[in-house]
Amino acid sequence: MLIREAKTIDYPQLRDIYFESRRQSFHWLHTEEINLHDFDQDTREEQIFLVEKNSKILGFISLYVPDRFIHLLFVHPNVAGQGAGNLLLQHAIEVLGTPVTLKCVSENHKALSFYHKRGWKAVVEEGEPGAEYWVLVYEERSFMF
Repeated sequence: MLIREAKTIDYPQLRDIYFESRRQSFHWLHTEEINLHDFDQDTREEQIFLVEKNSKILGFISLYVPDRFIHLLFVHPNVAGQGAGNLLLQHAIEVLGTPVTLKCVSENHKALSFYHKRGWKAVVEEGEPGAEYWVLVYEERSFMF
């Protein structure tokens, strides 16, 4: 698998991954609230990296570099569990340095488990009722995936 910075030409595939992942996994959202162009709005002013295998994009991560913040990490549901998420997360930590923070919707138990297994610590739960999320932090300099 190869990680590289995303180019504009990659956006149609990245939009599809973002759309499909949220449509299949975000059971707390109504599907009519999700559209293809959410990707463009949600990644504005962020550095985006993707992971690909055999020229097929498997997933992406978007970083808000000034705050050492991982905003989005999505892998297409058809290739989940094959290591793409691990590689993207490791790359983000290498790019941003530590500490790194991210937010994860409290209802997203699968993602919370993914982060906890990799050494991320839940700091505080925030948000309005029905839209709670955890702030997670990663502070170690060396890690094992």
